[in-house]
Amino acid sequence: MHRDRERLGGRQTGVERAIETAYAELKSTILGGRVLRARTPDGIEQEVWALLTAYQALRTAMTDATDSVPGTDRDQAGFTTALAAARDQLLLAAGIITGTDIDLVGTIGRHVLAQLVPARRVRTKDRIVKRAISKYNACGPAIDRTTYKATINMLTSSP
Repeated sequence: MHRDRERLGGRQTGVERAIETAYAELKSTILGGRVLRARTPDGIEQEVWALLTAYQALRTAMTDATDSVPGTDRDQAGFTTALAAARDQLLLAAGIITGTDIDLVGTIGRHVLAQLVPARRVRTKDRIVKRAISKYNACGPAIDRTTYKATINMLTSSP
């Protein structure tokens, strides 16, 4: 991937963006800021595989839902909506035993379709991969980086 980045002049590739999005969704949405509970390498591996499986199942449900409505962009499916619908299904223990009809859209898909994210705006500039904290140029010989000693006197009064 680093060769692609060099070829693209430092810009991110679509694959890199997809990977970063997946990790961000796993970390912030599915885990909700919590850390993995396992204490052993085998346990951590099992938890990571479980998270990846849940992520893939949700993404599949989202894709099935958007594919069921012609003209719907996959980018409009909300991951947090799908996750909330899946959690509700687990808490209610709903849809565990299905009939003979297989509904590819399902409850999660119907929630996703009911709450589609607005279409993305067209990019007018390339995506910025990394930027300094300040958008103002802070380099060059004109910047004074000298450390100065400061003395602070605090005057306090008794109540």
